[in-house]
Amino acid sequence: MRRTRVIGTGSYLPDRVVTNEEVAIPLGLSPARIQRLTGIRERRWAAAGEAPSDMAIVAGRRALDAAGCAASAVDAIILSTTSPDMAFPSTACFVQRGLGCRGVGAFDVSASCSGFLYGLSMANAMIHSGQVTTCLVAASEVKSRFLDPKDEATAMLFGDGAGAVVVRGEEDRSPESRGVLGVRLYADGSRHGLIRVQAGGSRTPLSLETLAKHEHVLRMKGASLFRVAIRRIEQAVQDILKEFGIRLGDITQVVLHQANGRILTQVADRLGIPPDRLASVIERYGNTSSASLPIALDAAVREGKITSGDLVLLGSFGGGLTWATGLVRW
Repeated sequence: MRRTRVIGTGSYLPDRVVTNEEVAIPLGLSPARIQRLTGIRERRWAAAGEAPSDMAIVAGRRALDAAGCAASAVDAIILSTTSPDMAFPSTACFVQRGLGCRGVGAFDVSASCSGFLYGLSMANAMIHSGQVTTCLVAASEVKSRFLDPKDEATAMLFGDGAGAVVVRGEEDRSPESRGVLGVRLYADGSRHGLIRVQAGGSRTPLSLETLAKHEHVLRMKGASLFRVAIRRIEQAVQDILKEFGIRLGDITQVVLHQANGRILTQVADRLGIPPDRLASVIERYGNTSSASLPIALDAAVREGKITSGDLVLLGSFGGGLTWATGLVRW
């Protein structure tokens, strides 16, 4: 059977470290309170002129190096972002140019914080169909430029960064199937208003009025989103484990979207995930939207928490609303 194997991971975080002390000043909160509310101690923000494509290129190169794979061997590039370099062309095309992967398909995915798993699902389908053999799936976000520094719901949460994986179709003859076992995608457009950037698209174009109303920044109904996120992820995790006949105790590492420290804790408590099996980089990097899952995945791999043969559970939740889960045997 042909399986989609993850053969390399990589990530990139900007140099600028933004502490809770810096974020706290406009909010009128103490740094300690921000950490209690979010589980975040610091986050990274992109430098002036640093774009999502710049970060994705570095993360992509690191993933290719880890895979021992030349850029010329990549057949497609799928990039998740909700903070693209520009409206068009796609940010993936800038990444293709930067990596030197000439002539291969490259396109963006916009599924908010679930975008990386949406992209992985597409790569898996393309590999199974025979359309491609090797694919770079990346996620890159510069959320810091869409924040209102006085908005308590968002200003303390978001950071910037990029993560990537290289996946390859390989014949699997091992006793236990290795590779991507499955990815399951979900959405509920009736709740799109829980988190969004109101203006800047064709429905509400840029104008002096939208600028005056601060409609170009990220707005979130945090309490409502928090409750829905926990319920959806808990159910989706239970569903995929049941579908594949896998017990939670069989999972070596659970890698979830790093939305908020309290969400990670609540989901872990409700599902019974031991702390040592839950990947967490939220304290250091904050919520990097769709990039957070591949960043946390790369950290877990490089720290030796995920090794050959391990079962890895992936999960994410974000605007749309969208959510997704995945199972991978490393």
